[in-house]
Amino acid sequence: MDFIDVINNRRAVNFFDPDKDVPDEKLRAMIETAAKAPSSFNLQPWSLIVLRGHEEKTRLQNLAWNQPKVSEAPVTLIVLADQDGWKEGHQFVEKNFQEMIKANAMNDDQRQWIADARTSLYGESEDKQLAFACKNTGFFAMALMLAAKNLGLDTHPMDGFDHDAVRKEFNIPDNYWIPLLLAVGYFNKDMKLAPPKWRKSFEEIVVKFH
Repeated sequence: MDFIDVINNRRAVNFFDPDKDVPDEKLRAMIETAAKAPSSFNLQPWSLIVLRGHEEKTRLQNLAWNQPKVSEAPVTLIVLADQDGWKEGHQFVEKNFQEMIKANAMNDDQRQWIADARTSLYGESEDKQLAFACKNTGFFAMALMLAAKNLGLDTHPMDGFDHDAVRKEFNIPDNYWIPLLLAVGYFNKDMKLAPPKWRKSFEEIVVKFH
């Protein structure tokens, strides 16, 4: 699909066809495509919990303002942002550094420099750690929605849920923030698709402060 078509046709749909499943290979393609999203130092501090079973989706729905789409969509994702994803010794921090060495983008003598840079940028306060995790995971989440549309899938991002209750219910460790839930499936064509919502104009977006 042409990129402009993807952008123009992506919608946050409220009604999913409960009889039309998302094949595993299509879900994998969606996630692997979205994984190309950029991230600070390529640290990729995102993870997903994939819910397919009715029982587990219903458990989530009960904590998400009882939104029917949570359980009606064939797949609902709990999107996770790792606030520890910048720290020295983290599994993916180390993997990323080793991959950069293999690509001749860095050498081992730069380990301390990059560790200090990560600490300065992301580790000096809880606010910076949360911003690091959510900013980068937001790139990934948007890429998930665009990749889904490109594959003919529909999505709906949700932040209407009890964060602490979802964390407890699904045994999510404290280092993860949950920026959003994402329902994935196919729009139920028996329902009416709401018209596109308004968007800011160029003039409203571009600002200058005096």
